[in-house]
Amino acid sequence: MIQVGIIGGSGYTAGELLRILVHHNGVAINFVYSTTNAGVSIAKQHPDLLGSIGLDFTNKVNPDVDVVFLCLGHGKSKHFLFDKKFSNKTKIIDLSNDFRLQQDQYFEGRDFIYGLPELQKDKIAAADNIANPGCFATAIQLGVLPLASHGLLTHSIHANATTGSTGAGVLPGSTTHFSWRDNNFSSYKVFEHQHLDEIKQSLHQKQAGFKAPIFFVPNRGNFSKGIYATLYTQFDGNIEEAITLYKQYYKDTPCTLVSEDPISLKQVLNTNKCVIHLQKIGEMLVITTVLDNLIKGASGQAVQNMNLMFGLGETTGLDLKASAF
Repeated sequence: MIQVGIIGGSGYTAGELLRILVHHNGVAINFVYSTTNAGVSIAKQHPDLLGSIGLDFTNKVNPDVDVVFLCLGHGKSKHFLFDKKFSNKTKIIDLSNDFRLQQDQYFEGRDFIYGLPELQKDKIAAADNIANPGCFATAIQLGVLPLASHGLLTHSIHANATTGSTGAGVLPGSTTHFSWRDNNFSSYKVFEHQHLDEIKQSLHQKQAGFKAPIFFVPNRGNFSKGIYATLYTQFDGNIEEAITLYKQYYKDTPCTLVSEDPISLKQVLNTNKCVIHLQKIGEMLVITTVLDNLIKGASGQAVQNMNLMFGLGETTGLDLKASAF
């Protein structure tokens, strides 16, 4: 059994990670680290796990576990790894943005590989350290990577994506209170969201000459989970050619699917799936992607990466039921 440690165990991403791992037949949860909840039952912080896990949070780490998931706030993973030393055999999967860019991938003797399986599955399988992608970045990259792989991104990309309140983290803020979020809608960080850099990095990896701008408008929706993204860019081919191209690119990727029917958010909530739908309207290819921001956009993708790193089936532990109704 793979011995697993989780750092930052009280947040949303750690909660989803625990829900997946307690039913994963290839792992054993060795410890869940939380300085604010040390000694408290994990099921008290995550009540849905009552009867599923008997561990308490701890403020101590086991430096010899097989893999550690870092579920910390952005900027905190580097400080944690500098302070807490793990053995050379311990693999690290970081869910923050600390190591996603190439200029940040080397830290304390560790080389972090960008963990988008649909981009570089073989590199992930050979890696010891993974920088898990951002949620918006996952939704947008999966929408345009097939075009980049054929050098077909020749014009600007426009992306409008809406996320649920869990995207802001578990700590309450002015934009996450129910009274503010309910019956409300807003945009933020227009054209300057932090996920843009990793998106551009991946697209350049597939299409080295890509220099067109990406106009990304992130939105806050009045729901808890999920991302609904609509992208469009100029495409010279017809819709049949586009569908064939996308299905070919994703034919060996069990978690990303192309639907010829219109899609909606509920068909992917609580799953590790990203579903894509294509339309050709005039000169524009309109690409819609939907995923669960906490699962395929975070914890589920982290488990998918762990499976690849340890030679397990890619979807082991990820046979999850969608909230279809």
